[in-house]
This record gives sequence, C-alpha cells and structure tokens, in this order.
Amino acid sequence: MSDDLERYLTSGPRVGLRPFTAEDAGEFTARAEQSRELHRPWLFPPRTTEAYAAYAGALTDDPARAGFLVCEHAEGGAIAGFVNINNIVRGAFRSGALGYGAFAHAAGRGLLTEALGLVLAYAFGPMELHRLEANIQPGNAASRALVRRAGFRLEGFSPAMLFIDGAWRDHERWAVTACS
Repeated sequence: MSDDLERYLTSGPRVGLRPFTAEDAGEFTARAEQSRELHRPWLFPPRTTEAYAAYAGALTDDPARAGFLVCEHAEGGAIAGFVNINNIVRGAFRSGALGYGAFAHAAGRGLLTEALGLVLAYAFGPMELHRLEANIQPGNAASRALVRRAGFRLEGFSPAMLFIDGAWRDHERWAVTACS
C-alpha cells in the first residue's frame, strides 16, 4: 500500500485516484472506444489521441477544473473510469460540477461508487470545496443511483440545460455539501 500512497492522490480498498497524464492516452481512448455502447447517449469521452490530449490538458491546465482517473488496484492500476470536477468556483461559493464515467469492463462492480466517495473526501478536504453538483439526464438511472448512494439530494429540474449529442437535454440537479 506504500506504493499507492506515492502513486495516488487518495486511495481506497479497491481503487486509487490520480491525475490525468499524457501517457494515459492510449489506455484511456481504448477503454472509451470499448465503452461506446455503455456511454451512449449520456457521455462522449475522447476516443482519439488528439481529443484526449485536449481533454486531459484542459483538466490539468485550467484551475477551474480537476480530473481524476479511477484506477483499479487488483488490475495493477488499470483505468476503470474517471471523475472530473468542472466549473470550480472559489471564494464564498467554493463549488464545482461533477462529470464521471465508468468504463465497460468496470461497470456495475461498485468501483465508481468507491471512487466518488474518495473524490468527495478529497474535494471537501484538501480542495476546500463546500458543494458539488451533478447534472443528470432524467433517463440515466445508473447515474442517478450512483449519486443517491453517495448522499446527493435532488434539488431541481432544468429543462433544455445542456447541449448533448445534437440536442438541448433536460437535467436533474443533484447536490451534496460538506456539511450534508
């Protein structure tokens, strides 16, 4: 476990979280390609090296974003998914918006549930955030169940909130605060 302390920002029994790197492009894009059926129509992670470079670069270079690769201990650190905190606002608000996804080989095994718990502890601890929000399309039952397990509460409904897959999509707003 001492290797995990050096390799990961934070770690649990089955997964560790670490930042995105340029070296992850091949594995990440291959996993994204293998997971197309799982992700559609909710999510479109990068599937080319060029798209990954732009995506990962934005997560590492923009102070209003943070990205975490979810890596499975039992598989030698293989990438099982990702959790991103976007639109980070500091000051009195101290908030961010979550984006996340499991890859097909890891789906339904509880790895993202563990990872989201680690992200919450990291966001409300070292990152000093107070609130995280997840905007979820109403038909995405798996995503709704994930945030519900993590202690998020349903706060509202936003019609035509985000432009995804060629159309403006309705979203439910789920949130959790450090004092929830």
